[in-house]
Amino acid sequence: MTSFNHAIIMAAGRGTRMMPLTTDIPKPMAPYNGSTLIANSITKVKNHIPHLHITVGYKKAMLAKHVIEEGVASVFNTEGQGNSWWIFNTLLKNLDEPLLVLTCDNIIELDLDLIAKEYNAFGGPACMVVPVKPVEGLHGDFIFHNKGVVSELNRNKPSDIYCSGIQVLNPKKINSLIQEVDDFYDVWKQLIAIQQLYCCNTYPEKWFTVDTMDQLHEANKINKEE
Repeated sequence: MTSFNHAIIMAAGRGTRMMPLTTDIPKPMAPYNGSTLIANSITKVKNHIPHLHITVGYKKAMLAKHVIEEGVASVFNTEGQGNSWWIFNTLLKNLDEPLLVLTCDNIIELDLDLIAKEYNAFGGPACMVVPVKPVEGLHGDFIFHNKGVVSELNRNKPSDIYCSGIQVLNPKKINSLIQEVDDFYDVWKQLIAIQQLYCCNTYPEKWFTVDTMDQLHEANKINKEE
Protein backbone atom coordinates (compact mmCIF):
# COMPACT_ATOMS: atom_id res chain seq x y z
CA MET A 1 0.00 0.00 0.00
CA THR A 2 1.05 3.62 -0.56
CA SER A 3 0.69 6.59 1.78
CA PHE A 4 -2.82 7.14 0.38
CA ASN A 5 -5.77 5.45 2.03
CA HIS A 6 -8.38 7.02 -0.24
CA ALA A 7 -8.75 7.85 -3.94
CA ILE A 8 -11.65 9.09 -6.03
CA ILE A 9 -12.24 8.80 -9.76
CA MET A 10 -14.52 11.50 -11.18
CA ALA A 11 -16.74 9.83 -13.77
CA ALA A 12 -19.96 11.83 -13.94
CA GLY A 13 -19.49 13.59 -17.29
CA ARG A 14 -21.75 13.33 -20.34
CA GLY A 15 -19.01 12.60 -22.90
CA THR A 16 -20.70 14.48 -25.74
CA ARG A 17 -17.52 14.47 -27.88
CA MET A 18 -17.70 10.68 -27.99
CA MET A 19 -21.23 10.41 -29.37
CA PRO A 20 -22.86 8.28 -30.71
CA LEU A 21 -21.03 5.78 -28.43
CA THR A 22 -22.08 7.71 -25.34
CA THR A 23 -25.72 7.76 -26.43
CA ASP A 24 -25.95 4.19 -25.15
CA ILE A 25 -23.24 3.98 -22.48
CA PRO A 26 -21.50 6.44 -20.14
CA LYS A 27 -18.07 7.60 -21.29
CA PRO A 28 -16.21 5.78 -18.47
CA MET A 29 -17.51 2.49 -19.91
CA ALA A 30 -15.95 3.10 -23.33
CA PRO A 31 -14.09 -0.06 -24.43
CA TYR A 32 -10.41 -0.12 -23.55
CA ASN A 33 -7.87 -2.90 -23.11
CA GLY A 34 -10.48 -5.63 -23.32
CA SER A 35 -12.58 -3.97 -20.63
CA THR A 36 -13.53 -0.31 -20.01
CA LEU A 37 -11.71 2.93 -19.35
CA ILE A 38 -12.83 3.09 -15.74
CA ALA A 39 -12.29 -0.60 -15.01
CA ASN A 40 -8.71 -0.16 -16.19
CA SER A 41 -8.25 2.74 -13.75
CA ILE A 42 -9.94 0.89 -10.90
CA THR A 43 -7.70 -2.14 -11.36
CA LYS A 44 -4.57 0.00 -11.17
CA VAL A 45 -5.68 2.04 -8.16
CA LYS A 46 -7.29 -0.60 -5.96
CA ASN A 47 -4.10 -2.65 -5.91
CA HIS A 48 -2.40 0.22 -4.07
CA ILE A 49 -5.12 2.24 -2.28
CA PRO A 50 -7.65 0.47 -0.03
CA HIS A 51 -10.61 2.85 -0.33
CA LEU A 52 -11.66 3.85 -3.85
CA HIS A 53 -14.66 6.12 -4.50
CA ILE A 54 -16.42 7.04 -7.77
CA THR A 55 -18.64 9.96 -8.78
CA VAL A 56 -21.43 9.13 -11.22
CA GLY A 57 -23.93 11.28 -13.10
CA TYR A 58 -24.84 10.51 -16.71
CA LYS A 59 -26.37 7.01 -16.93
CA LYS A 60 -25.57 6.69 -13.25
CA ALA A 61 -27.36 3.39 -12.60
CA MET A 62 -25.47 1.59 -15.37
CA LEU A 63 -22.13 3.04 -14.30
CA ALA A 64 -22.72 2.45 -10.59
CA LYS A 65 -23.50 -1.22 -11.23
CA HIS A 66 -20.34 -1.55 -13.33
CA VAL A 67 -17.97 0.02 -10.79
CA ILE A 68 -19.51 -1.82 -7.82
CA GLU A 69 -18.83 -5.07 -9.67
CA GLU A 70 -15.23 -3.86 -9.98
CA GLY A 71 -15.00 -3.57 -6.20
CA VAL A 72 -15.08 0.16 -5.38
CA ALA A 73 -15.76 1.28 -1.80
CA SER A 74 -18.49 3.83 -2.52
CA VAL A 75 -20.36 5.63 -5.28
CA PHE A 76 -21.52 9.26 -5.09
CA ASN A 77 -24.36 10.52 -7.28
CA THR A 78 -23.36 13.98 -8.52
CA GLU A 79 -25.82 14.24 -11.41
CA GLY A 80 -26.57 17.86 -12.24
CA GLN A 81 -23.79 19.15 -9.99
CA GLY A 82 -20.42 20.75 -10.70
CA ASN A 83 -17.21 18.74 -10.65
CA SER A 84 -16.18 19.92 -7.15
CA TRP A 85 -19.63 19.51 -5.52
CA TRP A 86 -18.68 16.21 -3.88
CA ILE A 87 -15.94 17.85 -1.78
CA PHE A 88 -18.54 19.87 0.12
CA ASN A 89 -21.62 17.63 0.02
CA THR A 90 -20.65 14.00 0.60
CA LEU A 91 -19.20 12.07 3.53
CA LEU A 92 -15.76 12.76 2.10
CA LYS A 93 -16.02 16.36 3.32
CA ASN A 94 -14.99 15.08 6.77
CA LEU A 95 -11.90 13.26 5.50
CA ASP A 96 -8.87 14.83 7.16
CA GLU A 97 -6.09 13.20 5.15
CA PRO A 98 -4.76 13.26 1.60
CA LEU A 99 -7.16 12.03 -1.07
CA LEU A 100 -5.89 11.18 -4.55
CA VAL A 101 -8.19 12.60 -7.25
CA LEU A 102 -8.26 11.11 -10.75
CA THR A 103 -10.52 11.47 -13.80
CA CYS A 104 -12.02 8.58 -15.72
CA ASP A 105 -10.75 9.78 -19.10
CA ASN A 106 -7.03 9.74 -18.26
CA ILE A 107 -4.93 6.65 -18.89
CA ILE A 108 -2.01 7.04 -16.52
CA GLU A 109 0.95 5.49 -14.78
CA LEU A 110 1.91 7.21 -11.50
CA ASP A 111 4.60 6.89 -8.87
CA LEU A 112 2.13 7.21 -6.00
CA ASP A 113 4.76 6.99 -3.27
CA LEU A 114 6.74 9.85 -4.78
CA ILE A 115 3.63 12.00 -5.17
CA ALA A 116 2.66 11.34 -1.54
CA LYS A 117 6.20 12.19 -0.44
CA GLU A 118 6.05 15.54 -2.26
CA TYR A 119 2.64 16.34 -0.79
CA ASN A 120 3.96 15.71 2.71
CA ALA A 121 7.13 17.72 2.00
CA PHE A 122 4.92 20.72 1.18
CA GLY A 123 3.36 20.37 4.63
CA GLY A 124 0.10 18.74 3.55
CA PRO A 125 -1.57 21.69 1.76
CA ALA A 126 -5.27 21.89 0.99
CA CYS A 127 -4.55 20.85 -2.59
CA MET A 128 -1.62 19.85 -4.78
CA VAL A 129 -2.00 19.46 -8.54
CA VAL A 130 0.09 17.07 -10.62
CA PRO A 131 1.36 18.67 -13.83
CA VAL A 132 2.03 17.40 -17.34
CA LYS A 133 3.81 18.90 -20.30
CA PRO A 134 1.39 20.62 -22.71
CA VAL A 135 0.07 18.44 -25.52
CA GLU A 136 -0.51 20.05 -28.91
CA GLY A 137 -4.22 20.37 -29.67
CA LEU A 138 -5.28 19.62 -26.09
CA HIS A 139 -6.52 22.56 -24.03
CA GLY A 140 -5.67 22.83 -20.36
CA ASP A 141 -5.09 25.12 -17.39
CA PHE A 142 -1.50 26.38 -17.58
CA ILE A 143 0.30 26.49 -14.22
CA PHE A 144 2.53 29.26 -12.88
CA HIS A 145 4.26 28.63 -9.57
CA ASN A 146 7.17 29.65 -7.36
CA LYS A 147 8.87 26.79 -5.49
CA GLY A 148 5.69 24.77 -5.73
CA VAL A 149 3.26 27.46 -4.58
CA VAL A 150 0.85 28.15 -7.43
CA SER A 151 0.42 31.84 -8.23
CA GLU A 152 -1.80 31.55 -11.29
CA LEU A 153 -3.76 29.14 -13.47
CA ASN A 154 -4.53 30.46 -16.92
CA ARG A 155 -6.31 28.81 -19.84
CA ASN A 156 -5.01 31.34 -22.37
CA LYS A 157 -1.50 32.32 -21.27
CA PRO A 158 0.85 29.38 -21.93
CA SER A 159 3.53 28.03 -19.62
CA ASP A 160 5.66 24.88 -19.78
CA ILE A 161 3.21 22.82 -17.68
CA TYR A 162 -0.51 22.46 -17.22
CA CYS A 163 -2.96 20.57 -15.04
CA SER A 164 -3.26 16.86 -15.72
CA GLY A 165 -6.55 16.33 -13.87
CA ILE A 166 -4.66 14.49 -11.11
CA GLN A 167 -4.68 16.09 -7.66
CA VAL A 168 -4.05 15.37 -4.01
CA LEU A 169 -6.35 17.24 -1.64
CA ASN A 170 -7.55 17.27 1.94
CA PRO A 171 -11.37 17.67 1.87
CA LYS A 172 -11.76 18.72 5.51
CA LYS A 173 -9.03 21.34 5.15
CA ILE A 174 -10.64 22.71 1.99
CA ASN A 175 -14.01 22.96 3.74
CA SER A 176 -12.42 24.88 6.61
CA LEU A 177 -10.58 27.35 4.37
CA ILE A 178 -12.82 28.32 1.46
CA GLN A 179 -16.43 28.88 0.44
CA GLU A 180 -18.35 26.10 -1.28
CA VAL A 181 -18.22 26.32 -5.09
CA ASP A 182 -19.28 23.93 -7.85
CA ASP A 183 -16.25 24.02 -10.12
CA PHE A 184 -12.65 23.04 -9.45
CA TYR A 185 -11.39 26.16 -11.20
CA ASP A 186 -13.15 28.24 -8.53
CA VAL A 187 -11.76 25.98 -5.78
CA TRP A 188 -8.26 26.58 -7.12
CA LYS A 189 -8.77 30.36 -7.39
CA GLN A 190 -9.70 30.57 -3.70
CA LEU A 191 -6.79 28.37 -2.67
CA ILE A 192 -4.33 30.41 -4.75
CA ALA A 193 -5.43 33.53 -2.86
CA ILE A 194 -4.40 31.96 0.46
CA GLN A 195 -1.33 30.12 -0.90
CA GLN A 196 -2.85 26.70 -0.35
CA LEU A 197 -2.58 25.41 -3.94
CA TYR A 198 0.68 23.66 -4.73
CA CYS A 199 2.18 22.01 -7.80
CA CYS A 200 4.39 18.95 -7.45
CA ASN A 201 7.55 18.25 -9.42
CA THR A 202 6.57 14.69 -10.26
CA TYR A 203 5.06 14.04 -13.66
CA PRO A 204 2.99 10.98 -14.59
CA GLU A 205 5.15 8.28 -16.12
CA LYS A 206 2.33 7.85 -18.65
CA TRP A 207 -0.54 10.22 -19.37
CA PHE A 208 -3.03 9.98 -22.19
CA THR A 209 -6.43 11.64 -22.22
CA VAL A 210 -9.47 10.23 -24.03
CA ASP A 211 -11.99 12.88 -25.05
CA THR A 212 -12.86 11.76 -28.60
CA MET A 213 -13.37 8.53 -30.52
CA ASP A 214 -10.09 9.12 -32.35
CA GLN A 215 -8.27 9.34 -29.01
CA LEU A 216 -10.01 6.17 -27.82
CA HIS A 217 -8.89 4.30 -30.95
CA GLU A 218 -5.36 5.65 -30.51
CA ALA A 219 -5.28 4.61 -26.84
CA ASN A 220 -6.31 1.06 -27.73
CA LYS A 221 -3.76 0.97 -30.53
CA ILE A 222 -0.96 2.12 -28.21
CA ASN A 223 -1.99 -0.43 -25.59
CA LYS A 224 -1.80 -3.30 -28.11
CA GLU A 225 1.65 -2.17 -29.21
CA GLU A 226 3.06 -2.04 -25.67
